Amino acid sequence: HREALAHLLYGIDSDGCFILLTGEIGTGKTTICRCLLDQIPENTDIALILNPKLTTLDLLRTICQELGIEIDESSDSTKTYIDQLNQHLLKAHADGRNTALIIDEAQNLEVEVLEQLRLLTNLETNTQKLLRIVLIGQTELQDILNKPELTQLKQRITSRYHLHPLGFNDAKTYIEHRIAIAGGGRAALFSNNAIRKIVKLTKGTPRLINLLCDRSLLGAYAENENHVSLEIV
Repeated sequence: HREALAHLLYGIDSDGCFILLTGEIGTGKTTICRCLLDQIPENTDIALILNPKLTTLDLLRTICQELGIEIDESSDSTKTYIDQLNQHLLKAHADGRNTALIIDEAQNLEVEVLEQLRLLTNLETNTQKLLRIVLIGQTELQDILNKPELTQLKQRITSRYHLHPLGFNDAKTYIEHRIAIAGGGRAALFSNNAIRKIVKLTKGTPRLINLLCDRSLLGAYAENENHVSLEIV
């Protein structure tokens, strides 16, 4: 997760086009996105899209809204939005500012919308791309990008990272961290055997680890135990 965050930060701060983060459901992609927003360089403007089930026109409209670009509603067309966006990006570049578009749940983007995103990366000066685009999505996003009609977009991905499930050591550290944040200090509330069972049952998925640990703590409370054993899990 630390490496994934570093990839995103590097991609936004470099002269790339597309930055890709993928992972299975519940592995922490949206959490990393929140961390990314907290650590964005001060000279970077962000357009954030959390629900990408949009038409091409809706996408452009949303990007402009996120960046504070005012559009005359009587000229509500793809060309108008792209022209205004280009002017905005050129001015931001002249002012020493970078601009990034972050799209969560990007596996929900239609192929034609992805193609429009690729065309947006054509907005550039003689030396630099004006817009970085971060795509965050489930593993199926990789399959979508492998479609022949998206070959040009795939070639523009300059940084990519895939989140894997947690192994025992990471899961143990993760659980202990969550307990400490919740006020449990350094108490060893879960035995190693319990954690191994939790990793096996959840396949190392953080969201499922959270759920199973929560139920296990409730089980320990019900049994009047001060720690979670393998039997309780």
